[in-house]
Amino acid sequence: MAQTLKFGNKVWAAKEDSVLAYNDINNNYKPLPFDFARASIGTRVNKDGLIETMGQDIARIDYTDSADGVLLLEPSSTNLFEYSEDFSVSYWLKLGVGSASAPIVTADYATSPDGTQNATRVQFDAVGNSNADRSGLVKTFAFTTGQTYSISCWVKSTNGTSQVIQFRIAGSQTSEEQTATSEWKLYTATFTATVSTTDQFGMQIRGINSVNESDILIYGMQLELLDYPTSYIATSGSTVTRAAETCNNSGNSEVFNDSEGVFFADISALADTAYIAVGTNSLNRLLLGSSNTYVRSYNNIGGILIDFTSTILASKNNKLAIKYKSGDTDFYINGFKVFESSAVFSATAVFDEIQFQNLVGSTQNFYGKTKELGYYNTILTDLELETLTSYRNWVSMVNELNLNIIYNG
Repeated sequence: MAQTLKFGNKVWAAKEDSVLAYNDINNNYKPLPFDFARASIGTRVNKDGLIETMGQDIARIDYTDSADGVLLLEPSSTNLFEYSEDFSVSYWLKLGVGSASAPIVTADYATSPDGTQNATRVQFDAVGNSNADRSGLVKTFAFTTGQTYSISCWVKSTNGTSQVIQFRIAGSQTSEEQTATSEWKLYTATFTATVSTTDQFGMQIRGINSVNESDILIYGMQLELLDYPTSYIATSGSTVTRAAETCNNSGNSEVFNDSEGVFFADISALADTAYIAVGTNSLNRLLLGSSNTYVRSYNNIGGILIDFTSTILASKNNKLAIKYKSGDTDFYINGFKVFESSAVFSATAVFDEIQFQNLVGSTQNFYGKTKELGYYNTILTDLELETLTSYRNWVSMVNELNLNIIYNG
């Protein structure tokens, strides 16, 4: 078997307008770069765990929840909060409701997740386990019925003691209670506005479980008109938009075999209709993809459609492989064969590229995190496919899926 295209798997190289895929058959390295574009700056979490700003048209290799790094691709999004770091300004309202006092805000109190001393200390006061008595750091905002928003903020306990927090969101809703610890963590909430009005977004504390005060550090408050939160977009006096990203056109007709082969992806998705394709056009392509509720293989070669979906949580990491050959097509997910077909087909055009979208010119771009892509120009055995899509051991599975290890006994 020959793996004629490799991408990721702990090996990353990027420059302006390009991120590298390659062929290393016989130790003869050949570059097969993707064309990359993003018409704005963007942020990532680097190997040191710090938020870092990347220049325009430079791909982001993100280490938020993977020590091996992932290619992060996101849609366009706007941080609707005009001050994401400076909470001392009058833009942010400091409210004490009922018997609770207004929060005390101290700017530049500690080191933030970007490594500089610009984290804000907020000392909340709350009296009683009631929304009628609360202390809040909020912004008045107009929202629209039926629109879905995501709010996020980095939070850490100031004194090392766990602190209970909540987001206040549209229509007087509140998020689930969350606990800030001695480590920086990104806290998020997604919600749909139930009425059209002007209300307050932000962070509030009320007396929860007899806890009447919360002393926390905050950084990077963000509000987006999306049904999931994305990477941090810094603002200072106005809203800021991060441009959408595209990553396409890796490979050529010598890399791919339109008669048989295997296309492999180790990915997690952010959005619906998130596809990665090998092919030429809509009648001659392989498709691996996912939404927030399923993963999918789609083989349309010579006008013969083989389509399969599986209900797996696609926001988690999944290892997918589609083996294709006329009369012998299989789909594997995380070590298991979940679909097979004996449909007969023949290619109508050569395969000549991989793209992070449905097909050339499509608006169905892949937005998510990619650990690895691979292409083999001959089919693999069932055992090889099972091995390719499995985890080597229990520890690697736990680490790659970003799970918490719980010991019993």
